[in-house]
Amino acid sequence: MPFQPIYLASASPRRHDLLNSIQITHEVLNVPSPPGEDEPRLEQEAVLDYVRRTARDKLLRALEWRAQNSGLDQERAILSADTTVCMGEDIFGKPADVADAARILRELSGRRHKVMTALSLGVGGVEFESISISEVSFKTLNEQEIAEYCASGEPMGKAGAYGIQGLGGAFISHLSGSYTGVMGLPVHETYRLLELANLKIRTPG
Repeated sequence: MPFQPIYLASASPRRHDLLNSIQITHEVLNVPSPPGEDEPRLEQEAVLDYVRRTARDKLLRALEWRAQNSGLDQERAILSADTTVCMGEDIFGKPADVADAARILRELSGRRHKVMTALSLGVGGVEFESISISEVSFKTLNEQEIAEYCASGEPMGKAGAYGIQGLGGAFISHLSGSYTGVMGLPVHETYRLLELANLKIRTPG
């Protein structure tokens, strides 16, 4: 059963592709982002609280931006998401440069970390949220593997400096949780969130 069209408040091509994979009709909102690659973390803010707040902040910015653009459908639901890679309370964001990507990969090498993707959905003045938490184990990486992977360019622009759907998938020895959540948009949780918001199109009869 199809869903009503939504807006996706994310420029991530992976999230766009994942929505297409479950046949969710959507349009990408190119909402201007604040300066910097990652949202600043509040003092003593837990990782779980951070990822939820960041996803909601993205939704609120998208709602405000849409309100200023009369050509957009003001009634359509907006979906935002944020993905955070962490080990304990330490967050590994998008690498600033190749050296930073190599540093992050050395930290993840041979260890287990968590990937949290929070979802925020706004429709009709009501907000809905969900979160996917996965545990990922990395094999031990040698310096040549790290250097070659960094040279591929894949780590850049990705939380944790790797992409599970690309070359980085070869480094993962075990995954417990959502593969698509690690990619950046957990499709099961997304589908359930749209259901919860009653966005399914009901056919007569």
